[in-house]
Amino acid sequence: MSPGVRTSRGIGSGRTKRGSVLIIVIWICLGLVALTLSFASSMTSEFRAADNTASEATARLAVAGGARYASYVLGQFATNGAVPRVEDYKAEDLPVGDASFWFIGRDFGQPATSEPVFGLIDEASKLNLNTASRAMLQALPNITPDLVDAIISWRARNQAGGGDTTYGRMEPPRLNKGGPFESVDELRLVYGASLDLLFGEDTNRNGALDENENDGDQSAPRDNSDGLIQPGILEYVTVYSRQPNTRANGSRRINITTQQTRQALLPILTPRFGAGRAADIMRRVGTGQINSVAEFMVTAGLSTDEYTRLRGDITHSNGATVQGLINVNTASETVLACIPGIGTDNASTIVAYRVQHPDVLSTFAWLPQVLSRGAIARAGPYLTDQSYQFSADVAAVGRSGRGYCREKTVFDMTKGTPRIIYHQDLTAYGWALGAQVRQSLRDARENRT
Repeated sequence: MSPGVRTSRGIGSGRTKRGSVLIIVIWICLGLVALTLSFASSMTSEFRAADNTASEATARLAVAGGARYASYVLGQFATNGAVPRVEDYKAEDLPVGDASFWFIGRDFGQPATSEPVFGLIDEASKLNLNTASRAMLQALPNITPDLVDAIISWRARNQAGGGDTTYGRMEPPRLNKGGPFESVDELRLVYGASLDLLFGEDTNRNGALDENENDGDQSAPRDNSDGLIQPGILEYVTVYSRQPNTRANGSRRINITTQQTRQALLPILTPRFGAGRAADIMRRVGTGQINSVAEFMVTAGLSTDEYTRLRGDITHSNGATVQGLINVNTASETVLACIPGIGTDNASTIVAYRVQHPDVLSTFAWLPQVLSRGAIARAGPYLTDQSYQFSADVAAVGRSGRGYCREKTVFDMTKGTPRIIYHQDLTAYGWALGAQVRQSLRDARENRT
């Protein structure tokens, strides 16, 4: 071959080699770019996960802050059996750093809506599982006779050890607890307590009608899509309600049930109301049995002012505490309807009166305006106008509207200062703050971006 030909072939071979190297370099660069993008995507996901974890942590800290705030509110406004008014404190969208919290409450003067109500919850507004009679339990909506029997048997001390007629006749025979309920959720252990009975349509237990609770069978729970929330039994019961049988100074209250025990009232009545009025009160109550403070108030003809000045000194029990009394100023219509002497008709009348006269609800001196003397005598042993246990159902959202936590704390005020007696994490029940709060959080997040 000529030298020119050889030179041409050498030049072509060199170009081929250089082209191959270029392609390899390009593939390596593309691989490095792909790896870089992959790592970037992974780091972005990790960053978002870390941000969400931090948001959840801030939400949990906000819930703890909400419990502390609830303790402060109770210490300020719930002394000596008083019920804090929602006007006395803030109950929604309270900031704690980058997070915010809400108290999920109830408004027993109005029907439930699609949005939750915010505030602390009075545990004395419910039936006490440990003291409610069979007839009172049977009056709860949708409850079955078998479940009522099982509840009565579960708490009955004298039936433990095999003498129980409800659990003993099962196959195989079982033993009841033979002691008081320690929490409301203990009902889930009782025979016949299905989730449908306990939760009803309100599966997230926020007292509001959420979208999934009004769509028939499209999503859980199954509901009748009638635009009304149908709560389960858990909405109406408690195990915590009790009040001390002592006065503000720590001395024992005076039992007004018998003529003999009522004699201790004279040294109190005379200096407060005068000798003539004291004698008139004692004459009015006479020598018969008085079964409740409410009956005493009506029988003695006490004015609102007289009853208010006397109510902290009198009781119808000899125990150190009185358990299970229902606060007629805060109980729902459903709970009031379960009380002997009130029933369905009087329950609606009571709720309507409370809505129209919110300024009189510091005591139950208004009862004669609504109930007959006979009805008060029947209902009186179950009624109170004082509350000493409150729930703070705190839901919080973390920074940037992400991260959610919800915890329920029950406080006891029988010793004058807030004391935590129960705590439960309700986060797993799902979003409970309603559609409006969710939308406001989304709008705020979009405005920041």
